[in-house]
Amino acid sequence: MNDQPKMGLNATWSMAVGGMVGGGIFSVLGVILQMAGEWAWLSFVLAGVVALLTGHSYVSLSAAYHEGGGAFTFLRKIGRPHLAGDLSWILLLGYVLTISVYGFTFGHYLNSLFGWGSWFPRVSAAAIIVLLMGVNLVGVGEASWLEILTVWGKLFVLLGLAVFGLIQFSPENLKYAQADPGGLTGAIVGAASIFMAYEGFQLLTYDYADIRDPERTLRIGVISAILCVIAIYVTVTLGAASLVGADKIIQEKEISLAYAGEAAFGLTGKILVSVAAAFSTASAINATLFATARLSKHVSEDGELPKIFTHENSSGIPDRSLFFLGAASVLLSVTGGLSDLVEAASLAFLFTFATVNFVAALHTDKWTWLSWLGGAISSVAGLMLIWRLFETQPVSLALILLMVGLVLIGRRYMSKRTQDG
Repeated sequence: MNDQPKMGLNATWSMAVGGMVGGGIFSVLGVILQMAGEWAWLSFVLAGVVALLTGHSYVSLSAAYHEGGGAFTFLRKIGRPHLAGDLSWILLLGYVLTISVYGFTFGHYLNSLFGWGSWFPRVSAAAIIVLLMGVNLVGVGEASWLEILTVWGKLFVLLGLAVFGLIQFSPENLKYAQADPGGLTGAIVGAASIFMAYEGFQLLTYDYADIRDPERTLRIGVISAILCVIAIYVTVTLGAASLVGADKIIQEKEISLAYAGEAAFGLTGKILVSVAAAFSTASAINATLFATARLSKHVSEDGELPKIFTHENSSGIPDRSLFFLGAASVLLSVTGGLSDLVEAASLAFLFTFATVNFVAALHTDKWTWLSWLGGAISSVAGLMLIWRLFETQPVSLALILLMVGLVLIGRRYMSKRTQDG
């Protein structure tokens, strides 16, 4: 372990909120309004309930085993190493997709400030990921302070925008006649499609060893962060859509909140929101890289990734893991589309969270009915998302399944080489 100070409740809470809000509302607002229209706010509530149930399972399992590592560690503890290996590779794919969403969103909001052409969002997406790889190489103390500053800054901007929109609340502006599937069905399907907006809370379980008094801090930090983020998502959805209308948000979904800021406070508002979005998505990249690099190191130590991923620099940071995750994220951020990346990442996390909930239901002894409920809802949501993709975007579904297949084949090939060696 390195000599950097451990994270307290403020830093822990900030890492969780930063991981969720960073890509969440800035990345998926237009996507969810297109599916659910005036019921988009309900999608965030439903997905948030699943996140709360799953958050309970994560912190219960972390307390039971007194160890970081998340789903990978939990499965190995109950004697399912092969499933743990498969899940760890799917998780890493999910995180790479998530970082690419954040980078994609960062690039588009930055371009809304400068207007330098269609090439600029992709280039700036790659640049911010590379820059934050460097920030993470500094160590936990500096990364956590960056997280605290950016989180409180973006919360100030988002809540200001939400309050201004709610003061002038116009329910008619939330309606979108072409919402597909629309209505309550759209709200339910939409909740599954944008679930990646809540994945950030469980990053904290990977940083167990870097958290001060982890059993207490994790439970308070995770649950309070999820509740806060639900409130933010709902109020910003209602406020922003009320200001500019669902049609405009969907039309400009890559930078939808910038237009809401402009409607509220003119050019100053657009600039302020765009800057907040850039900082917010950057903090989400930071939080995800920070925790996922440690997961990669942990998985490698157990033989599920090449040993090169266990290497640490002088600050105790798994630098090789950071380089690999960053490079893969850069590739997807410059080649993928927003909706495809969001839904692919959501599917990976729904599968993971269903697994964790069922493990907690079977291997913890308090409030297990919450874990059973979380597992059941996550499973149904995942199946609904697969069915939606099959009906509306079969090519995207095929590409997602191809990526998962390649990941699992690669994992088995690597395991066989390790055993033969």
